[in-house]
Amino acid sequence: MSVKIGILTISDRASAGIYTDKGGPEIKRILDDWLTCEHEFFYEIIPDDFELVKSKICSFADNFNCDLIFTTGGTGPAVRDITPEATEDVCDKILPGFGELMRFESLKFVPTAILSRQTAGIRGKTLIVNLPGQPKAILECLTPIFPAIPYCVDLIGGNFITADETKIKIFRPKK
Repeated sequence: MSVKIGILTISDRASAGIYTDKGGPEIKRILDDWLTCEHEFFYEIIPDDFELVKSKICSFADNFNCDLIFTTGGTGPAVRDITPEATEDVCDKILPGFGELMRFESLKFVPTAILSRQTAGIRGKTLIVNLPGQPKAILECLTPIFPAIPYCVDLIGGNFITADETKIKIFRPKK
């Protein structure tokens, strides 16, 4: 069965066509490179609107039955950055370790990583992960957290995710 992955870019300017979204395509590029399982993407660009972000996350999870949703953008301290709050509002459980590890690893590259507010959570059988908006930062954040993602999706009842272990080591518990 195909793994369904939602990619939601949250940006006032990209949604208005002021600039081209680079975050969403970067997530897709990385996953296409890493994943060895059959997978399909659902991708949208929307403005930083609290209710719209909540609605789109819920739609990807509930209507499209995504196993995994990545958001990109809206995780900083600016007034319009509301992605973590919208994510937390629609989740059944919050997984703060994802955000903690992303910030920890990002500090190796930029001292402003402490301003990032990425988080992750579960809605039903869907894992939702907030990523930053910059392509370089997306790779820097996805690399350390990805090994736990297939196991988490498996634990919550999502489709089985496999990846090229020469590129990314995946955690699999010993049976």
